[in-house]
Amino acid sequence: MFGKIKVKLFAISFAAIVVTLLMQSTLAYYSTVGKATNVVTSGNIQLLIHETTDGDKPFPEKGVYVIPGDVVSKKVTIENDCAHPFYLRVKAVYGINSQELSSDDCFKLNINTTNWTLHDGWYYYNGILQPGETTPQIFSHVEIVGAKVDNSYIGKTLSLTVKAEAVQSDNNPITDDLVYTASGWPNA
Repeated sequence: MFGKIKVKLFAISFAAIVVTLLMQSTLAYYSTVGKATNVVTSGNIQLLIHETTDGDKPFPEKGVYVIPGDVVSKKVTIENDCAHPFYLRVKAVYGINSQELSSDDCFKLNINTTNWTLHDGWYYYNGILQPGETTPQIFSHVEIVGAKVDNSYIGKTLSLTVKAEAVQSDNNPITDDLVYTASGWPNA
């Protein structure tokens, strides 16, 4: 009787060993790892901001002297300086002595709303800027708001900085011709 139990225990042990070995080979099969390296090279987007005066002369680097109520000629356009078409947005950043201001504090811009759309503080170009093309003017004049610029501004430096950003338009669809729906805009 003990012989039959030993044979049964041996048979059960042998079956457990076989099952364990089969599971190990199955586990080894499912845990196999492969690795692939893919290299993707992307294009380079470059743009140029052009600032000129009514006479198409470069806007003075040192700025201009103003008094409240002045209207200053400042024509701003953007040029696609690369081999790739892109979507474009522009933001006007205002300041006084390195401190940022709201737009209504000192400046009034005559924005070209035919070619540019305001969304979340950015002006988006209503189209795709092709290589070598230059946009129509974003604005052409800046008015120094007389009611806002009082004697407390005497001797201070007012600044208007134009910031431009672009994202590729190839393989980057937009919704309902709204350029701001394109993917890839940096967080502002």
